[in-house]
Amino acid sequence: MDLAALTEYLVKNLVKDPDSVSVKQFEEEDDMIIIEVLVSDDDMGSVIGRGGTIANAIRTIVQASSYVNGNKKVKINIDSF
Repeated sequence: MDLAALTEYLVKNLVKDPDSVSVKQFEEEDDMIIIEVLVSDDDMGSVIGRGGTIANAIRTIVQASSYVNGNKKVKINIDSF
């Protein structure tokens, strides 16, 4: 599965307004993938979670999928608009 699609699936199932979620994937030259996640300001707490637990869980799942498929490091940036 595509890492951006996996991230989008996970985030869209957490937020109240799934149509406002935007996920973009960028490839770096040093075997790193950067995924930018944009959610509405109201949904930011749902994606981050208390103490960042939900965001860390999303990062862990996506990183594990990356290691199984391609062994690249993944960095996920979550921001609101």
